[in-house]
Amino acid sequence: MGNVTENAAAGAADTATGSVAATVEAWIEGWIVSRGAARPVAEPWGWTVDVGQVRQVSRHVLPEPDETSVRKIVAATTAPHTWLKLFADEATVLPWLGPGWHLDEPGYLMTLPLAPAPDPAVPAGYTLTSWTTGGVLRVLVRTGAGHFAARGQLAPTGATAVADQIETAPEHRRRGLGSLVMRTLQNGALAAGAETAVLVGTPDGRALYGSLGWTTRSPMASLYFDPSRPASSGA
Repeated sequence: MGNVTENAAAGAADTATGSVAATVEAWIEGWIVSRGAARPVAEPWGWTVDVGQVRQVSRHVLPEPDETSVRKIVAATTAPHTWLKLFADEATVLPWLGPGWHLDEPGYLMTLPLAPAPDPAVPAGYTLTSWTTGGVLRVLVRTGAGHFAARGQLAPTGATAVADQIETAPEHRRRGLGSLVMRTLQNGALAAGAETAVLVGTPDGRALYGSLGWTTRSPMASLYFDPSRPASSGA
């Protein structure tokens, strides 16, 4: 795998034509901007990203995981809260792991070709605020009383843009706020010059994004190392 920045233009083109590896590369490029993480370090099997959080020290991202590579990473891991992001089904990768590894919620790599669309209407009783800091577009939806209702952010990185941290408060779900946030971010991505939007969604989010035209490109198994935790079923 090459350097993410050097490959950005080629990766964006491949994202639109079907390469999962290039789509993962584009996702990493936007994710590190969105989260303020370190630059990715290229590895033979993918990338390592230093995140620098208590619950996520670093992550190893494998767009095309194979048993040999995963077993080598697992054998070399001693730091708790090291994560694996493996773009494959959980059932495929679980046999390659060892003690201390635990499954997190699965993800789904998804893409959307961007096209002009009118600005979405804000549902009655809510307000929408957006701003850009450090190149990251943030969208916040609040109630008329100022209470948090929904949010999301987006990092444009050239021809692609990565949507991230999409969230709707439980008491405000099924009121169109997730669609409001996503359509606002999609329009922001297009205005920034992006051609394709990329994200990794949760199982719940996948249904929303699919209804907005996003296509699932690959499942993602998400695992973390914590030897202090009892083994969980299946992990």
